Amino acid sequence: MTARIDRLWPDAAEQLSDDDLIASIDHAGVRVNFISSIDGAATRDGLSGGLGGPADWRLFELLRRVADVVVVGAGTVRAEGYGPLRVSEASQRWRVDHGRAPHPILAIVTGRLGLDPGSEIFTAAPVRPIIFTTEDARNAEGIASFADVADVVVEGRERVRPETVVAHLTSKRSLDRILCEGGPSLFGDFIGGEQVDELCVTVSPALEAGQARRIARSDAAHPQDMSLATVLRSGDTLLLRYARSAPST
Repeated sequence: MTARIDRLWPDAAEQLSDDDLIASIDHAGVRVNFISSIDGAATRDGLSGGLGGPADWRLFELLRRVADVVVVGAGTVRAEGYGPLRVSEASQRWRVDHGRAPHPILAIVTGRLGLDPGSEIFTAAPVRPIIFTTEDARNAEGIASFADVADVVVEGRERVRPETVVAHLTSKRSLDRILCEGGPSLFGDFIGGEQVDELCVTVSPALEAGQARRIARSDAAHPQDMSLATVLRSGDTLLLRYARSAPST
């Protein structure tokens, strides 16, 4: 049974359909999606999926449904056990009906190319993935082995810069609906590079304590004001969407 999601703000509505939910998220820009406990933990037992529930999983699928490309860091790929990026049959039908490819493209950001070209995330991918890596990794042994399974794009000397990732995706590939699924370090880089247009954050009704990380991490602070765009509720779970605030005049 599909998780019930109601809208509390900006206008109240009950039992939103998928089309109702999609109406507010199907537009161009860089969107980041995360989940957090109410005390700020981004993971349970080291995995973000441990905090999730039916409502979060439903919205997660819809965010992928409307995305042209899903960007994720290599560390998150390994930690969360990512497989080939495939959306549900319902999402495939919606995408085709709206003139899009059946599946979004997966783009992986890795500073040192710490990936296995023989893994199913590449060999069973329905769409050829993109790998963004650094000049330091350009001469790494085995880089040529990715030629048959992914497009390797070298952006940055020691660290992949998010602004060049976004520019490449939008300008060179016309992929302007960008969904970033983390992890925290990549999210921190996107904040530092001023590339975050929206944040969707599910607030899981749980207290975690412990040593769990927060959803964004970087060596320096990069304050950025955001405006509340949507408040959704499913039981005790809140699903919030924030948009980049307009510059003050």
